Amino acid sequence: MTDLKIGVIGIPGKWSTEVLADALEQKTGFRCVVDMADVALDLNTRALMAGETDLCQLDGLVIKKISQDYSPATLDRLEMLRVAEASGVKVFSPTNSILGLVNRLSCTVTLSNAGVPMPATCVTESTEQALSAVQRFGGAVFKPLFSTKARGMTLMEANEGEATLRQKIEAFRAGNPVMYLQQKVNLSGRDLGMVFLGGNYLGTYARVAQTDSWNTTILHGGKYEPFEPDAELIELARRAQAPFNLDFTTVDVGLTENGPIIFEVSAFGGFKGALEGASIDAATLYADHVIEKVRA
Repeated sequence: MTDLKIGVIGIPGKWSTEVLADALEQKTGFRCVVDMADVALDLNTRALMAGETDLCQLDGLVIKKISQDYSPATLDRLEMLRVAEASGVKVFSPTNSILGLVNRLSCTVTLSNAGVPMPATCVTESTEQALSAVQRFGGAVFKPLFSTKARGMTLMEANEGEATLRQKIEAFRAGNPVMYLQQKVNLSGRDLGMVFLGGNYLGTYARVAQTDSWNTTILHGGKYEPFEPDAELIELARRAQAPFNLDFTTVDVGLTENGPIIFEVSAFGGFKGALEGASIDAATLYADHVIEKVRA
């Protein structure tokens, strides 16, 4: 046991949040799970209150989940946590690192600027430009700028016909004025989650589709399986996560006939896939990492 007070920002009752809080409590004797929906920031007193607890007085905060669903409001929650960070609280991962990942476009631009291979991507507010991209790509997945686990994504195929495509694009654009679309790629029903802690590679799991769904997420019926990547693939994933300075993350990788591609780098990383697919107790390892950094 230690006298450290390290809180977990997450969703109370959710497995990944609670298992991390359990690991920290076992090692420190302190437990604090915080839902940002219940937090109040008083800039006059420089207090960030979760009930009776001032988060600015803790030794550390681990952001396991900033909100149930991503939205621009997610960025506001991170801005509030910057006050705790400025007060000397060590935050994992740093708020500026997460701010660069919650918006899908921000993540993509950073990856592209680093020369990381990705699916062909088009970003536009124009229906005509989006239609042209779908026809050029042969098929594309339209993705909200703020979403997780493939929520809100829409597949559009070039063979659907111009009138149908234009109608579907307009429907997507109604809720997503800045449209982000990536070429549909053949993954043979499988993609990878490659796990990193403090920039060090821990292991890899595969998400394998169990239905005819075009994506492999667990939300859409996929399951986790072990996977052993070669050194070249590990190095690619390492290079993809490096610009973000994250304490814990999962790099989403697709294996195509033209070589591996990176879909995204996760702001928070997945514990369940690591455990069920790669036998990695990420919560315990992350807790050890956090305690070491807080003590330093």
